[in-house]
Amino acid sequence: MKKQTLYASRLKPLFILMALIVLAPVLFHSPYYLTVLVLIGIYSIITLGLSLLMGYAGQISLGHAAFFGIGAYTSGILTVKYGVAPLAAMLAGILLTGLIAFAVGIPTLKLKEHFLALATIGFNIIVYIVILGMYDLTGGASGLTGIPKFSVFGFDIRGEWNYYFLVWGIVLLLASFCINLVQSHIGRVLRGIHDSEIATLTQGIDVLKYKLQIFVLSAVFASAAGSLYAHFMNFLAPGTFYVLASIQLLIMVVVGGAQPIWGAILGAFVMTVLAEGVRHYVPMVMDVGGEIEIITYGLLLVLVMMFMPKGLLPMIGAIQERFRRRKLPEGGGPHGQRTVGS
Repeated sequence: MKKQTLYASRLKPLFILMALIVLAPVLFHSPYYLTVLVLIGIYSIITLGLSLLMGYAGQISLGHAAFFGIGAYTSGILTVKYGVAPLAAMLAGILLTGLIAFAVGIPTLKLKEHFLALATIGFNIIVYIVILGMYDLTGGASGLTGIPKFSVFGFDIRGEWNYYFLVWGIVLLLASFCINLVQSHIGRVLRGIHDSEIATLTQGIDVLKYKLQIFVLSAVFASAAGSLYAHFMNFLAPGTFYVLASIQLLIMVVVGGAQPIWGAILGAFVMTVLAEGVRHYVPMVMDVGGEIEIITYGLLLVLVMMFMPKGLLPMIGAIQERFRRRKLPEGGGPHGQRTVGS
């Protein structure tokens, strides 16, 4: 009975997310709102992978915009230059990204804390320079245009409505996968690595292997999101995948909460909506440049670190637990009886 209750509690957020996915386009049915919701879904795919890497394995990456860009440009180049089907191009991007992440992860994951972060920043800068330099393929600073709409077995996914359900359907599948992963033996190992690599090593566990696997998996998530982004926007600009984008993705995870994985989706929602709000409404009040978004991100990150160091979702859970305890009758039990140990 307890196992069934625990399993139901784990699935409850998934059912809530499914309900919100169905209701959101009904409540916000304009093309602009649907576009924002699609972008939230795309960023959620990346932040789910980052949640596994940061929240559970304890590894900080400031280079995931590079994997995002590799997936996007691989899919875009193959479809525009070589006429490859979008789904096949997406799979090719995932494969290429996985191989690159594996090659990059072997040396960098031996580093710790800020050294690892600096190494991933360097990788992101290299990818950005390569995108700018390979003008014939990527379009350089001018960007890559003419990317076709996404299609599955010859069926074109056209319009914001259809793309919305495609993207959020993928988010649901990946979220379900992540839930099972973190509750498995692998999830327990990752939490052990997060708490203490040395203690995990003493158990005879190959820590580097698990860190590398979760790094590659998170990179694959970012690559898939990049392909979806490319075929949704139909245009790619190098600036979208610069280091600043990696920092923004990291902030999404930190703001929402690195654990549990639902915090990654909440963070993507909050930061994307905030960015859109700042972009549209702040210029109405004051004459400012594009830097206002960076200032807003930085201010929000400072506030979260000061008052909600674990993120929004854990804070919401703590508030709910506090109210639940207040509603219990005096004595701690559901009917006033004293609990064990009281």
